[in-house]
Amino acid sequence: MATPRLFRLKSQLAPAPEGPVATELPYARIYVDTGVFHLDTHYDYEVPEKFSEIVKTGVRVQVPFGNREVEGLVIERVVAPSVISGLKSITKVLSHHLVATPKSLELIAQTAQRWATNPWDVIRSAIPPRVAAVDKAFSPTAFRSVRSSNQSDVCFRAFEPHISAHAQVASIALDSIRKGSVLIVAPDERDIIAICAHLQASSAPVVRIDSGLSRNDRYANFLQSMQEQHQIVIGSRSAVFAPLPPGSTIIVFKESSPDLYEVRSPAWNARDVAMIRKSIDSARVILCGFVPSLDVAALIDTKRISYFNSNAKVSVKAFTPVDSSLLPGRIFTDIRSNISQGPVLFLLPRKGYANGILCAHCKNVALCACGGRLHLTSKNADPACRICGTLTKEWKCSFCARDKKFVVSRGIERAQEEIARAFPNTAIVLSFGDVIKDHVESKPCIVLATPGAIPQVNGGYSAVVVLEGLTYFSHDDLRANERANELFFEVAGSVKKGGVVLLVIDDSHPIVSSLIRWNPSAILKRELAQRAEISFPPSVNSAVMILPTAQASPLVSGINKAISDARLASDTRVLGPTKIDSQSSKIVVLSSSDSRTALTAFLHELMRRRSIAKKSDSSLRIDPYSL
Repeated sequence: MATPRLFRLKSQLAPAPEGPVATELPYARIYVDTGVFHLDTHYDYEVPEKFSEIVKTGVRVQVPFGNREVEGLVIERVVAPSVISGLKSITKVLSHHLVATPKSLELIAQTAQRWATNPWDVIRSAIPPRVAAVDKAFSPTAFRSVRSSNQSDVCFRAFEPHISAHAQVASIALDSIRKGSVLIVAPDERDIIAICAHLQASSAPVVRIDSGLSRNDRYANFLQSMQEQHQIVIGSRSAVFAPLPPGSTIIVFKESSPDLYEVRSPAWNARDVAMIRKSIDSARVILCGFVPSLDVAALIDTKRISYFNSNAKVSVKAFTPVDSSLLPGRIFTDIRSNISQGPVLFLLPRKGYANGILCAHCKNVALCACGGRLHLTSKNADPACRICGTLTKEWKCSFCARDKKFVVSRGIERAQEEIARAFPNTAIVLSFGDVIKDHVESKPCIVLATPGAIPQVNGGYSAVVVLEGLTYFSHDDLRANERANELFFEVAGSVKKGGVVLLVIDDSHPIVSSLIRWNPSAILKRELAQRAEISFPPSVNSAVMILPTAQASPLVSGINKAISDARLASDTRVLGPTKIDSQSSKIVVLSSSDSRTALTAFLHELMRRRSIAKKSDSSLRIDPYSL
């Protein structure tokens, strides 16, 4: 018989004494990485005398929390704590470097409140992870302040055609550097690299802080950006939190891009964070793109944002598609006459890009009774609404009352075969998916690309052909027209002077006349009016909750009771629950702009209570990119 082993008692270690508490400002107010949603307030800790000189606002520290040691970020030093008993001491200073300023901490706090989240969720995006080797290579330097400008403004600048958008934003940055530091926020690494290439010729220092860099380089560049003035800082969406001197300029490149929305909770977006910085940092905010998003268009319409556009003209021809043909017969003459002058761009949607439904007779988008767009999950499925989940078994077009549906979809590889037969002995360059070309030579060829993978050409394309034009407007979410408008203007802008834009779309479509005038005002006003009519964003605020299906219906009942009890505005609408998969469902809440604060506070408290009840298997997004 084996001899039984003795019980091993769990040892309890008392924290090592940290010595006397600092005599001056002996307490620090700290954001703590609690890892728990509802533990989202700051906490007070004693500052040991030995750390007194280095524990400053914006310094990373290690503190005890519960039965473990966690990271914290110092908000401020104070004379007296908010609680008297049970105070613990800072156990370690992780880095002597300041990674936040009082202004950037205020931005983090306002962002957390605006998107109903724990401040540490914002800190994870705002401040790169620490790298010890980089810390040792830098000397601690306080953030230099400059005189604050008393004036700040915000505007939207529309790009001109025939000139690279990256060159135009670089020009705006170089003009703004004379007034102070500049921050450029771009959607992705391709844009960042292209903009940096145009900035290389300038004498202004350029600092990149984006995920395309190594962890060491990103952290080192972040620290460098805090130590200098009159520099250009460029990065992806998280760079919008980079500390800046007061009076700096923030440029948001392609502000309507979905890549500027944080994919993780709480789904903040760089444009709105930049708008918050306008008042905190006295910053000048320049939003730019080919077409403003509907959110910005609504602000332009109410004169809260200035709008600047050029009076350029673009040669545009529209060709009505015939049956299912990829290329209408009359388009060949224009393509052949331009292909000898240089590269011709053919733009085609990705396979499966548009699973939205159109009326086969009048080509209007099929809509649900709630105003959302219908889609098909399979060939023989009934049309379903992505927003409210309602199935429409006997669908009829709300415009012409016909019941024949039309779904558009064509893959790029099949298109290549058809174009190769139509233009034999012509080189074809593909750019899509994992095979993306950044540049192509300015010589006769056909470039077949998908959205987001269009190569740059010095001098521009001799012609641009947009295939299956209606498809881009047929996607089944509310942002379909917004993305399509931006894409059409961006592609048309890549044509060289004297070139032509060829659209395979009915000439009566409003995008045609908008491109000819190089002015999207008419289509934006029409879209805003339609959204207001059905009470959808941006005319109202929105929130999306995803949670286990079993909990969804009771939660909807609770929200509806809050409306009846006047805890939420009477015009608040609740759509759903809509099943996402076998386990999760979605709830959409819509409310007027006047009640945004009340709705956000209510949902934030709801999520905190769910966290206290250990129901952490849910997420909340305030004003997300898509419903």
